[in-house]
Amino acid sequence: MNAFNWSPGIGDPTIGGWVTVVLYFLAVVTAWKTTNIVQARERFVAGESYTWRTISIMFCALGINKQLDLQTAMTELGRIIANHQGWYNERQTVQIWFIVGVATVCVLITCVLLTLSRRAPPPTWLALVGTATVLAFVLIRAASFHHIDRFLGATILGLRWNWVLEMGGISTVIVASEVRRRRLKTRLARELQRRVN
Repeated sequence: MNAFNWSPGIGDPTIGGWVTVVLYFLAVVTAWKTTNIVQARERFVAGESYTWRTISIMFCALGINKQLDLQTAMTELGRIIANHQGWYNERQTVQIWFIVGVATVCVLITCVLLTLSRRAPPPTWLALVGTATVLAFVLIRAASFHHIDRFLGATILGLRWNWVLEMGGISTVIVASEVRRRRLKTRLARELQRRVN
């Protein structure tokens, strides 16, 4: 029972798993680019660049975790500690508190991002909706209740629900980031043209 049964490896070797990882890192790159251009234009929306930077960092961590399956290592370590310290039979209470902790962190991150972006344009709010969707998915996966796991494994139009939720949230962030950056570039080009004329 005290053996550590986790080793580094590919957590989700399916095509869907790899597509999700690629989407995470596309979101990281596009959100970081948007951070840079928004930062240059910060006088319009103070704090918006922090939102894009936070999204980029969070998605980088989630993308790494997606394939390294670090939550399984944490679960395994928790099981060993619970067994060693004698509270293994009461582990469900600890699991509930862990889920409450994860939910609290997700809500706090979302509230901070909403506060920083309260005057942000619609694409930034759309990115926050996508980020909230991904964070909700992470929370659902952390809860790992059997009926929820069955729902996430079910399919709609040939796609599993966990793909729809996770990839959908990530794709929303990518689209929102691209739209925001293009609008800012267009505004910059117009301003430069006005100055030249």
